[in-house]
This record gives sequence, structure tokens and C-alpha cells, in this order.
Amino acid sequence: MGRRGAIATINCLLCLLLLAMTGCQRVNAPPSPLALRIDSSHRAIGADERIQVLVIHYTAEDFVSSLNTLTAEQVSAHYLIPLAADRHGVPTVLRLVDESRRAWHAGESHWRGRDHINDTSIGIEIENAGYRRRLTGFHAAPYPPAQISLLIALSKDIIARHHITPGNVVGHSDIAWRRKQDPGPLFPWQRLAEAGVGVWPDKQRVAYYLGVRQCGQWVPMDGILKRMARYGYDTSGPLSEALQHQAVAAFQMHFRPRDFRGLPDAETEAILDALLEIDAGKGRGD
Repeated sequence: MGRRGAIATINCLLCLLLLAMTGCQRVNAPPSPLALRIDSSHRAIGADERIQVLVIHYTAEDFVSSLNTLTAEQVSAHYLIPLAADRHGVPTVLRLVDESRRAWHAGESHWRGRDHINDTSIGIEIENAGYRRRLTGFHAAPYPPAQISLLIALSKDIIARHHITPGNVVGHSDIAWRRKQDPGPLFPWQRLAEAGVGVWPDKQRVAYYLGVRQCGQWVPMDGILKRMARYGYDTSGPLSEALQHQAVAAFQMHFRPRDFRGLPDAETEAILDALLEIDAGKGRGD
């Protein structure tokens, strides 16, 4: 073959080897990226609204302190309703957290079988001096009508967008009664319910369930607590006698604020029965 022939043969073999290696690289090369395609034609039945609950609070502070607290790291709410209009005289709500994000307003809480209500709620803080014990007794700050009108407008908008049921419009004292008492005994729950925000027991149905009994007639505490649990409160135990009365007081502060001593009486039982009747008729949206 000679020297030149041998060199040519070697070069040819090297070319073939290089082509083979290049071909392997083409085979093992990653595929080109494809456009993402999502098929949404199949829908799961097991789904519901992420926002289920509207929680109302008072700040127990003036406006400046309230705003500072609610914009710090430890506490937040979706909305703050000031006591007064803005500097132009226009009633204004402050949005502090977008509704798509979770705010830290509820803390350790429970409502209608769900814990951690921050995860499934919108929180509204109302500038209000609060309800507290003083040397002369308990004192609660009133809510001006203009502030409540603003709250109603905001709440109706939130309820409509998130399909929140009346029984899921609650106070902080409903979902965390062991440690909270806001929005307090002067908060006008009945006024809100009449405007389409929340629920209020029908007077005639309360009278029906009360029957011939006196309003203050004693009834078993166990029956009251079981009804409260059916309505949505966390009355899981064991509860000391003091905690039992505290739980009942939280319910009464919402639905019978003229007397919220926490005593298990016939009127409280009748109010609960009237509320449970509403739940059975309209559904709770759980």
C-alpha cells in the first residue's frame, strides 16, 4: 500500500470515527423546549372558595397607633377603617394587604370546623378605642354611624366577590373567644345584618323557641355549649367552669349584647335554636 496509502487510510478512519461521535452527540442532545400547554377542560368537584370568612376587629388604638401596628411585621389586616374621613373630608378605607395574600389578623382561631382562619379569611380592622375594664367598671367605645356605613359598603363588596355566607361574617371574639373580645358589645351586629352583612336571629323565632319560659330561666350549660359547637364555635373541652361562661359570654356579646354575663339561660338557648334553624334552611356554605 505504501506510506501514502497508509496515511490516507488512517485519515479516512479518523473521519469515520468523528462522524460516528458527532452522530451520537446528536442522538443524546436534549430536545428543544416546547411551549407550555395547560388543558383545563377537566374540573375537580372537590373545590370551594378560598376566602370563606369575613372577620371584623377593633384596633383599641388611635389612628396613628393603629396604622403603625398594622403595617409592622407582627400584625396585619386587609383593611383599616379610620374613625374620621380623610383630610379632604372623604370617608376612606385603607387597604393594607391585597386580598390575594394572607394577613395576620386572626391568630389562633377556629370557626365551623376550620382552624387557622388567617388562611381563609378577609380581616377588617376598625379604629375604635375598644372595650376594657376600668376602675368604674367596663367601658366600650361607640361606633359612629358614618364609620359603620363605610364598613357595610366595604363588607357587602367583599361578600359579593367571595360568596361569603351570612353565618361566616364574624367577630374576632367569635373565632378566638378564649383570648379576644373585639369588636365588643357596642358593635351593631343587628344593623349590619339588616343591611345584608351577617346574620341575626328572627325575633319571632326566638319567641317560638323560648316558649313559656322566662328569658333568664336557667338551662343546662352542656346544651348551650353543644348548640354553640353546632353553630360554629370551638367549645371543645374539657373546659373549666370559668371557660364555659367565657364562651357563652362571647356568643351573647354578639347576639344578645344587653346581657353577656355568660349565664346559660333560656333566651340564649332560644337564640341559638333560631340561628341553627337559619343554618338548616339556607346552608352554611362550608
